[in-house]
Amino acid sequence: MARIKTEILQSYPKLQSTELKNPIIFVIDMVNGFIKEGALSDQAISACVQPIKELCDTLDCHRIFVSDSHPPKTREFESFPEHCVIGTTESEIIHELNPYAEEVFPKNSTNAFLCEAFKEFLNEEFYYYNEFIITGCCSDICILQLALSLQAYLNEHNECDKRVIVPLNCIDTYHIEGVHDAMENNAFAIQNMSANGIHIVSEIKE
Repeated sequence: MARIKTEILQSYPKLQSTELKNPIIFVIDMVNGFIKEGALSDQAISACVQPIKELCDTLDCHRIFVSDSHPPKTREFESFPEHCVIGTTESEIIHELNPYAEEVFPKNSTNAFLCEAFKEFLNEEFYYYNEFIITGCCSDICILQLALSLQAYLNEHNECDKRVIVPLNCIDTYHIEGVHDAMENNAFAIQNMSANGIHIVSEIKE
């Protein structure tokens, strides 16, 4: 789960699965390159694996996994170290969650909202769902950007019967000492998403 202070976690409610209507789960960047190997990996993110499994089992709804998948030369590597190159094991969904990956959207940026597969989803499947549950990593980058983009899309189209939900036990970000502090960036992301009307909960339970 997100590395955050206990008082922050406790300030957000639990959500009962029975309160959800037509949910879909997005699992963002739970790939080897952020958890098991490579310049941006942090094994502590694996603490999200079991909660994500339990959420998938509890809801038994459609699941879309998003995988960072970069060509060897990509503009993003001007901002971040080389990671999750197409054809390497870094871009693969971790084996613990692979059985749950019904559908995988590859992306070449930090924002899944911009990838071609997500554009097709908006045009073809979006209206089947009311609850867009976002899990995975990284909370302050890929989670934040998708959540804010999707929330803005709902606002633009006045989709009042739909909401973006982020369960805190199913997200985290990476930690690099002196460079990227997980606690600080998790707190920033959570506050930012909450301020923008995204429904933050501590967890989703039966």
